[in-house]
Amino acid sequence: MDFSKIKKITCEDYTVSNQKFDLVYNEKFDMLETFPQPKLEDLGNYYESSDYISHTDSKKSFTDKLYQIVKGYTLNKKLSLINSFKTEQKNLLDVGCGTGDFLLNCKNNGWNVVGVEPNHQAKSLAESKLTASSISKVYTNLTDINSEKFDVITLWHVLEHVPNLEVYILNLKQLLKPNGVLVVAVPNFKSYDANYYKQFWAAFDVPRHLWHFSKKSIELLFSKENMAVKKILPMKFDSFYVSLLSENYKNGKSSFISAFYIGLLSNLKALSSKEYSSLIYVIKNT
Repeated sequence: MDFSKIKKITCEDYTVSNQKFDLVYNEKFDMLETFPQPKLEDLGNYYESSDYISHTDSKKSFTDKLYQIVKGYTLNKKLSLINSFKTEQKNLLDVGCGTGDFLLNCKNNGWNVVGVEPNHQAKSLAESKLTASSISKVYTNLTDINSEKFDVITLWHVLEHVPNLEVYILNLKQLLKPNGVLVVAVPNFKSYDANYYKQFWAAFDVPRHLWHFSKKSIELLFSKENMAVKKILPMKFDSFYVSLLSENYKNGKSSFISAFYIGLLSNLKALSSKEYSSLIYVIKNT
């Protein structure tokens, strides 16, 4: 899809409300914006679903079980990535920490960790895991953190959820040490699977996803705060999981074979285009 020509498409919230939302192209930042965006006080209502798996540890459905298997593998890959950074004190903040598995994995491997999680259910699950390890606090909001500075801040599929995007990025910078590293993972609306499924692409996930990024948009948004993208890495499993959900949205049923084919094709095409379904950005503070 060439959004510079289409300007907008209409998507449905398949998880909670079945409401329709438009994705409007922002030419300045080469990204899409969900419109209308829910009022801040109403936003939490769109996360109240047992199907929103990052806020639970559900293993009920086949999709849930697949998610949990992949999550276990990716936790170690994420840990390897942050262990590769040269840091002063190994102080880490995980924003949108969900049920706390990444924090716990980092703590068990020598990191001093703090989390942020606004969802009450997920925060409670995280705290129940982390209390046993006597680790740092899980805050409700980023702005609750006053005096701490971090060597590494991670946002694993979180930036697309935050209201007041540019203010939020500034807040992240203020919490990061000079020469600290910010790790941001987000869906990529220029991937093959996004273009294949169009309005049914599960990673649009309206209205929980308020923003939809390209590589250019991430570079532009963070360069405004004198932060530079140093490396871009693929999240190759995302194309398969997102395609499985998208098949259900498009056809009313999950087709593992079709989803696997589209997910594989997306990754193969990305070998040359570098437009994977989701991307990890390693961003350096200056």
